[in-house]
Amino acid sequence: NRCLGPILVEVSALVKEGVPLETLDKAMKKFGMPVGPITLIDEVGVDVAAKVSTFLSDADLGVRMGGGDLSLMTNMVEKGWLGRKSNQGFYTYAGKKGKTIGSEVTAYLKEFTGGKVSNLSEKDIQDRIASRLVNEAAKCLEDDIIENPVAGDIGLVFGIGFAPFKGGPFRYLDAVGVSSYVDRMNGFVDTLGEQFEPCQLLKDYATSGKKFHG
Repeated sequence: NRCLGPILVEVSALVKEGVPLETLDKAMKKFGMPVGPITLIDEVGVDVAAKVSTFLSDADLGVRMGGGDLSLMTNMVEKGWLGRKSNQGFYTYAGKKGKTIGSEVTAYLKEFTGGKVSNLSEKDIQDRIASRLVNEAAKCLEDDIIENPVAGDIGLVFGIGFAPFKGGPFRYLDAVGVSSYVDRMNGFVDTLGEQFEPCQLLKDYATSGKKFHG
C-alpha cells in the first residue's frame, strides 16, 4: 500500500492537468504494467483507492505522499461511482460491451480539470508515475521495511503488478542507471515539486555508481 499511495496521488495530479484517462492507461500498459492505473483503481474499487491514498497522505510520511488532488476519487465515492463493482467508476461497465467513458464522467472531469487538456508525452507520463513508485520502494529499502532488493522486486511485481518484464523496481533502476534516474527525478522536482525528491538511498547509489543487484 505504501508504494501504491504515491501512484494514486500522481494519477490524480495527471488527471487534474487534463491528461485523458485512456492516455494514462495506454501509457502505463506500454511501460509494462498488466493494467493501466485508471483501470486498476476501478478494479480495486474507487472507495478503496480513495481510502488508501487519503490515509497515506495524512500519515507522517512526508511530501512523497503529496502533490495531487485526491478529491478526484473522494467525490466519486460520494456519487456512488465505486468502480467495476458498481458498474460505474472512471469507466462505465455494461456487460459484454466492455467499458466506456460515459457522459457523466466526462462532465465531471471537465469540471475537475477546469476544461484543461494536456498533451503530455507518453514518456513523461510513464516516468512521473513510475518514479513515484520506484522512489517509495527505495525508501522502504532504506527504512528496512524491505529486506533486500530481491525481496522488493518480487513483492512489487507480484503484489501490485510492477511491470513484470522489467524485473521489479530495483532491476529497472539497474537497467536504466540510478544516476540518470535521479537526474530525471530532480528535473521533476524543479518543474513539479518536492514530492519527486529522490530518497537518500537513491542519491547515495547515484553518487557511488553502485547497483542494487550484483
